[in-house]
Amino acid sequence: MRVDSSIRRLYEDLRTVRVVVVHPPGEDRDTLVEQLRRIGCQLSLVWPFPSVPPVEADVILFHVAQELQGNSAWCSTEADATLVALADYESPTTLKLLLNTHAHGVLTKPLRSSGVLNTLALARSARTFQMVQQNKIRKLEDTIKGRRQIEKAIRMLMEHEQMGESQAYEHMRSRATALRMTVAEVAGMVVDARETLEKLGLNDNGRGQPRA
Repeated sequence: MRVDSSIRRLYEDLRTVRVVVVHPPGEDRDTLVEQLRRIGCQLSLVWPFPSVPPVEADVILFHVAQELQGNSAWCSTEADATLVALADYESPTTLKLLLNTHAHGVLTKPLRSSGVLNTLALARSARTFQMVQQNKIRKLEDTIKGRRQIEKAIRMLMEHEQMGESQAYEHMRSRATALRMTVAEVAGMVVDARETLEKLGLNDNGRGQPRA
């Protein structure tokens, strides 16, 4: 049977990822390690449970259990890696711990060889999607912040420099072109400069005369 190119790339990707297993020694860890080595992952073992997620890891498979409550409060936003939780028996407490980690995937004990590959692939995909969405949100927030800064700078130029709205914007745009900056960056300079003058108690006409 012909293997789809996307599946081939998936296997190639998993053979290059750096996987860290944070789990106490035992049968469950042995089963997981055996399967990960069969897949071809670059593998490291960590125990006892560290206070922060291991660095230089692409995927972290970590033990989640009630006895670790308070010590395993990892969250996906704290790690640059894909997080896969290794959960003990299902219970409301364990479920709460899992939700707090915001893990990208979960394997339930007793661990078996089956399911590890699928969970790794889906978790990596979820992590990639999360990063794309976070980047979009960050860009949107920067855009909104920039627009507010521009609007604030325009109001300041209109009030203190007797410019019209269009004139104020065109002034900032021309300066942005000359300085090889964005209009939002120039607007930030205008706002910072005006607020600095106000903190120094200088008058509104910008001539450096102290206010009465």
